[in-house]
Amino acid sequence: MSRKKQLIKDIQNLLNTYDNVNNTSINPNLLEFMDENTLVSIIESLLTQKEEAEESDIEWLEKFKKEIY
Repeated sequence: MSRKKQLIKDIQNLLNTYDNVNNTSINPNLLEFMDENTLVSIIESLLTQKEEAEESDIEWLEKFKKEIY
């Protein structure tokens, strides 16, 4: 498998890690025109968004626990 195809597959896999999201299928032809640097940038952006969402969830949970106890 080429590096580009692996990056496209990685993007699809990352999108499928979000809770309450149905399986995401990306037509590789839509991303095929992008260069590898752009695909890596998309992956980095998805990872950052996921990390920020998790941090937000943890902050909310800690606040919720303080309100209950």
